Amino acid sequence: MKEKIQNALRDKRILLILFIMASIIFAVPSIRYMIQNGTVLNFNEYFKFCLDDSNRIGQAIIYIAVLVILTLSYFSILKSRKKLFKNIKEVYIYIAIISLIFVFVIPFLSSDIFYYLGIGRLDSQYNQNPYYVTIKDFVESGENSKYLEKDTVLAQGYSNDWGDTTVVYGPVWTFICRIVAGITFGNIDFALLVFKLLNMAIHIVNSYLIYKLTGKKLFVLLYGINPYMLIEGIANVHNDIYVVAFILASLYFLLKKKNLIISILFLALATAIKYFAILLLPFVIIYHFRDKKPSERLKKCIIYGILFLLIIVATYVIYVQDLQVLNGILTQQEKYAKNFYIILMEYFNIPNLASKINSILLIIFIYIYFSTNVELLCEKKISFRRCARKYEYFLLAFLFLLITNFQPWYIMWLFPLMMWQKKRNMQLIVQISLISQFANTVFLINGEGWRNGTPFTFFMLLGISICLWLNQERDLKRKALKYRKQLEVQRRKN
Repeated sequence: MKEKIQNALRDKRILLILFIMASIIFAVPSIRYMIQNGTVLNFNEYFKFCLDDSNRIGQAIIYIAVLVILTLSYFSILKSRKKLFKNIKEVYIYIAIISLIFVFVIPFLSSDIFYYLGIGRLDSQYNQNPYYVTIKDFVESGENSKYLEKDTVLAQGYSNDWGDTTVVYGPVWTFICRIVAGITFGNIDFALLVFKLLNMAIHIVNSYLIYKLTGKKLFVLLYGINPYMLIEGIANVHNDIYVVAFILASLYFLLKKKNLIISILFLALATAIKYFAILLLPFVIIYHFRDKKPSERLKKCIIYGILFLLIIVATYVIYVQDLQVLNGILTQQEKYAKNFYIILMEYFNIPNLASKINSILLIIFIYIYFSTNVELLCEKKISFRRCARKYEYFLLAFLFLLITNFQPWYIMWLFPLMMWQKKRNMQLIVQISLISQFANTVFLINGEGWRNGTPFTFFMLLGISICLWLNQERDLKRKALKYRKQLEVQRRKN
């Protein structure tokens, strides 16, 4: 019997090895590229899994195959977690090993990291305000082009698609970019490595905070080895992982330390990277003062809302000259990509149809959002789970209905409060995140372009619809099984 148990455990460990091997395979094209070229300077092999000019369909097939192995291994590990990991320390070690492998993946699905580093270098080395001066503005003025020869961080930022755009993020992110770019000596390879290692560290910290909030290995693994998080957070080095970190820290101080001021501080820092995080603010304040009367809750919302705004304003002090500093919000919303707005533009030849629908949806969203918070103010019993679910519904609506420039890595926003959702919604969030990575196959085959956003969106809608159907079928089977068991128990009693 003991031997059978040991053999079973040994077989289960194959899952861990399989996930590691698939991760290494995912990194192989990047390692080969670095061996051949020795640098990521002038890297432009975006949406090519093998990072070369070989057959795009063949590359897409390899990408899908590796992603399928990662996905199946991921779900298998989640199911067998109790046998695979004796304690949370082993979970952290495994997450660290997997994360380190993805550090070596060149960001072939996004060029944002080189824009981050470019504006950071512009700020730290050349004392330019990136909210008012673009990388191209600086390089193309006077004799500044001479810096491109030695400063490869600036050079890669200059050639980036966003090189002619001022900063579109909040000042906390710009300051982080300033620090990282400032310590990299203008070397793009060192800069990329530093940023990747930093994102890896943030990823592990997030895993730690999730455990501190929930005390469950399931949620840590659900986040920590999710192929989506590894690809978008570490391989593609997106800044959304920092927003996740600040929101998790905010929740930790709210729920575990009962310290609202520190909680609001972290939430403000998250908002000063990407502005959507402000949606969580009233839920946090109302929940903290859930034992107070509605009138008292309202006063507290006003007081702590002002504190929140003061922190936001303080973060802008370094960069603000005038209101032009807020142009980044409009820059993002003026772009259309990878959502149903693209379908409207593609198939309905009606001037400004997309912008009109977006405006209508925004008005509806604002009305429902404020109405919900007013109702919450007046409720007698308030649970955090209820607040978290309300916030997540609004975030889903904001993500898929209001943002015109949708990107797959925005799905990361749903993860900090995922643990308090209903089981089927939690499953759906994970499924949507993975579907987005399979949907990237559209760009691997055709290259990036706004028109390719239409098949990407159809892929996403189809995948989500299938998942909803499968989840519903599974729920029905569970209910039927539970009902049969109840009948059997009743029959035995009779």
